[in-house]
Amino acid sequence: MKPEKISEAVVRRLPVYLRYLSELNSTDIQTVSSQELGRKLDLNPAQIRKDLAYFGDFGRKGVGYNVSYLIEKIRQILQLDQPRNVALVGTGNLGRALCNYNMKENVKIVAVFDSDPSKIGMTMNRLTVQPMSELQETVKEKDISIGIITVPAGEAQKVSDLFVSAGIRGILNFAPTVLRTPDGVRIHHTDFTADLLSLAYYMDNEDENVSDNDQG
Repeated sequence: MKPEKISEAVVRRLPVYLRYLSELNSTDIQTVSSQELGRKLDLNPAQIRKDLAYFGDFGRKGVGYNVSYLIEKIRQILQLDQPRNVALVGTGNLGRALCNYNMKENVKIVAVFDSDPSKIGMTMNRLTVQPMSELQETVKEKDISIGIITVPAGEAQKVSDLFVSAGIRGILNFAPTVLRTPDGVRIHHTDFTADLLSLAYYMDNEDENVSDNDQG
């Protein structure tokens, strides 16, 4: 399916396509063109066609894309056609918000951990907060493949190391620090503060207001 290495930018756009296609599907819209997708998502239609062409020929010239078929194919590309169990460490405000978020795809938080004894045993979205000492066993027991870190920066590397030692190979880090992971472990950093501060730059620099969507 992948004749060449796919850029991270392309992979990050696929969930955006999937989300909008799912909206169309919910209203019984059966086909959509790249032009329509481009207008809605503020993307160049040629970029959309190029992104999808990396993985196959999904559209028909003059007709566009079959919505339900394209949803199925993108879910397969993202490996969302199989369950992806997730463990979350850190039950502060952000951790609770993520735990309560209703993910519509086949990705689900199935275990929550914290090092604070006062939080152990609490219930978050029908999940009982577990001590860190149970992390490794739970990861294996529940076939968890992704970890989310929502702890303070000073604790994040320790949590990352625990995830790696437990066999997790995908980590989403919300702590404002760069983590070190071995080869074979994929880590995505989400830094709200950096994004907010960089956004502030554009408030008085209108000429620089070029959407990231225009980047390949």
